[in-house]
Amino acid sequence: MTRDPADLTAADHLDAAREMTAADRPFLAHLLAEEAARLTPDPAAAAGIRASFPDPTTTRMETD
Repeated sequence: MTRDPADLTAADHLDAAREMTAADRPFLAHLLAEEAARLTPDPAAAAGIRASFPDPTTTRMETD
């Protein structure tokens, strides 16, 4: 594991996003995936990453 966050790659961020999804932390997973997408040079791949980890505040269902 690296000590400098600037050394983290898109793959590192995606791994962390998957871990946060498994830990039921969707907003943190979304933020990590956004950073992975930002670091991804291919626009289509970046769009796929964003689609895989949507913003939970826009997908949340309100219940009474």
